[in-house]
This record gives sequence, structure tokens and C-alpha cells, in this order.
Amino acid sequence: MLFTKKNHLIGLDIGSRTLKVGEIIETRRGGMILNKFGASTIPDGAIDDGSVKDPESVAEVIRSLLADQKIREKNVSVSIGGNSVMIKTIHVQNMTDEELQEKIHVEAEQYIPYNIDEVKLDFDILGESSTDANRLEVILVAAKKEMLTGYISLIDLAGLNPCVIDVDALALQNIYDFSYGMQEDIVVLVDIGFSKITLNIVKNGRSLLTRGAISSGGVNQIDSMIADRAACSMEEAEKIKISGISDRMASQEISAIITQATDEWGIEIRRAIDFFYSSFPDDQIRKILLSGGGANIQGFKESLAFKTGLDVEIIDPFTNFTLDRRLDSSVLQQFQPQAAICMGLAIRRIYDK
Repeated sequence: MLFTKKNHLIGLDIGSRTLKVGEIIETRRGGMILNKFGASTIPDGAIDDGSVKDPESVAEVIRSLLADQKIREKNVSVSIGGNSVMIKTIHVQNMTDEELQEKIHVEAEQYIPYNIDEVKLDFDILGESSTDANRLEVILVAAKKEMLTGYISLIDLAGLNPCVIDVDALALQNIYDFSYGMQEDIVVLVDIGFSKITLNIVKNGRSLLTRGAISSGGVNQIDSMIADRAACSMEEAEKIKISGISDRMASQEISAIITQATDEWGIEIRRAIDFFYSSFPDDQIRKILLSGGGANIQGFKESLAFKTGLDVEIIDPFTNFTLDRRLDSSVLQQFQPQAAICMGLAIRRIYDK
């Protein structure tokens, strides 16, 4: 027997290249059933650096994917990311949630690199500061209003209701906490997306360091380099990247391009980890969990382990869910690392903070 669906949301991860959708139903005993999951390709350039450039095309892809999956629920949870979003843990004087709501703009102004009037602010009180009992630890999120408006308009155009707007890095943490439990071990969550790399260092349900876009390139960095060398379209370059074969390039040249890009990713991730250690010198990271379309690129996991000296694993966002028997196991296997943010969105509920 299942609970009523009144409180549940559809997780909708609108990536720069791939749209993912997931529906999770809660059982009466508190278990979670993955009821629906699907993915579809977004036209090249329709989403760029987290901004919606072609809302009509993306809205059509959303409508078609939900129809294909026979999803009728209209309430959705979506996330944003990239350079227009900032996440920071700050410490403020002890006060109530209501008092902080009134003073958050003043508190945030010293941390926000944008004009404060151009951003939408949100926050969550994590608890008492570990270093000062008279101060609170608060996670602050700032997103440019222009980006938020674009996503809200897109969801409305698709005929849906955006109940929760999350942030990629925090959605990633949602599914990690659900799937692996809130652990004392410090873990680096890294999502290698199509156009950006997102990083979140977490411990026991708290984010210690977050980078919404530690690199301006993701998987498309490889596609662009191949397209330039082979004088072909991005779609053709993607096929070359996957197959490693082209009549326009030697296989060694394709491998060299992939190695160059993944080496750059590893350097950026290593820099973020080094910065973490400069702020938390007494802590020790245990491992890295990879997600996103770049997680399965051949040799990247091993290269990253070598560069960081850490164990590197690929996340399984489907663990701890009962899978509906109608789901295609081959699709779940194909999109396992790419589904992490989507699943982190799908476990959100309407009245979540």
C-alpha cells in the first residue's frame, strides 16, 4: 500500500545536454519506491552555463519526456547551478530564524560578489557554531534573479508547478545522505556535468565546502576539442568521444584530447581539496564520489585517484530504493552516475525548506 501522492514531487534535472526525470513514492512503512525514471537529450545550446536560451525547445523536451514516462504529477523539484549561484557557510550572531530572515541581506552583503539587489537569497540555520556558542552556523545561497526567472518561466511553459528550487551541489548531497547515510567520514562529492563541474565536501549531513562551478568546462570540453580537430559537429564529436574511432582523427589523438581534459578536471578538483585543507588542517578526507556524465570516462577515475591520493568511486543514486518492476534496468545502469542530482531532487517534498 502506498501513501497518497499529495506531498511528493517529480525530480527534474535540467542539464545542459540531458534532461532527467524521476518519481519516488513513499510506502506506508517509510520505504521509498523508484516508480519512474527517464532521460532525454536537450538541443545543443538550449541551456548554456545554467541559463535557459531556448525555453520553447526545452519545454517541449520536458513535456515529451513526462508523457513518455506516463507521469501526470505537475508539482516538480528542479535545481540550478553554475557561476550565477553561490553557496557559502557563514557564522552570524545568535538570533531566531525570523530575526535572521529580516537581517539576512545585511549579513549576506559582505559575502556576495554580486549586486545584492540582483540576487535572490535563501538560508538554512545548521546549528550552533562549533567554535563560538554565541554564534550560529548558517548555509547561505544566493542566485541571480535573472536565472531563477528563466527556470520558473520554463517550468511554467512546460505546464508544471515548480514547488522546490534547489541547488545542484545540495541536491547531490541530498542523495548522498539518503543513499549512504550521514557519516562522520569526510567525502568529496564531484559531479562532472556537460558544461560544469560541481563539488561539495560533506561530513555528517553538513556541507563544509561547496563549489557550484569549479571549472567552466565539463564533458562538452572534450566534445569541443574533438569537433575543432575533426572539423565536425558537436553531435558527431560526441559519437567519436564515445567510440574512440574516427576516419578524421587517429585513435591516439582522440585519447590525448580526453586525457588533456580529464587532467585539467583533476587539477581543479585537487585545488579545491587543497583549499579545504587550508581551512580545515586537522580534518582528513576519506574518498571522492563521482557523478555526472563524465564519471564513466575511461581512465578518469584512476587519474583522479592518483592526483588526489584518495579512493575514488562512482556514486550509485539508486541504492536504498525499491525499484518498480516496470523500470528498464539497462536505462538505470546507463544513467546511474548521471541520475544523482535528479534523484536528490526527487526525494524532496512540497513543504521542505
